[in-house]
Amino acid sequence: MTNFFVFRLFFIFALVAFSFVSCARVAHTPPEVIQTGVASWYGPNFHGKTTSNKEVYDMHDLTAAHKSLPFGTYVVVTNLNNGKSVTVRINDRGPFVKGRIIDLSYAAAKAVDMIGSGTAPVKLEILTGISPKRSSQKFSVQVGSFTWEKNAKSLKNELQKDYKNVYIVRFKTVNQVYYRVRIKAEDQDKARAIARRLTRAGYSAIVLEEQ
Repeated sequence: MTNFFVFRLFFIFALVAFSFVSCARVAHTPPEVIQTGVASWYGPNFHGKTTSNKEVYDMHDLTAAHKSLPFGTYVVVTNLNNGKSVTVRINDRGPFVKGRIIDLSYAAAKAVDMIGSGTAPVKLEILTGISPKRSSQKFSVQVGSFTWEKNAKSLKNELQKDYKNVYIVRFKTVNQVYYRVRIKAEDQDKARAIARRLTRAGYSAIVLEEQ
């Protein structure tokens, strides 16, 4: 057996082994398909404004708005009309139109060729290896907002008879200071349950995602 023949056998074996390892790595953490539905996009009217996670919206970045995924989640969005895909980072909340599941930035919508149509059927897949878990989200229920601190303290004392983790958040604007009464919740489902209970009792309750 010549050295050349031995070298060829070694090269082929190494190539096959590398192919198996590469395939195993790709298949080890597949993206998680979470939704299919209609996507829309938003651009110039929101460019430069603050997003829900307190970033400045840049319509030229590959970002998107989703109703419930944790901020920082990376999602592969595939346009089911043409098969084009783009990876976006969730940094905003929306869309607020019934039947739509994601609002893409202008750049992301352009990448999947849906600027002209405005909407498109899409598939969403979470890149699990680089995205935060849903359990990392923190929620609370806001029950009241007051300009007088004594009123906030009065509501807090009233709520503490039936609820744990009631607290007051001080929020200052240019012209006014507000005292917001909130109840901390373990997760989104429990926050919604608290809000429903408060609503039945006659309170005005809003579920909030904490920043």
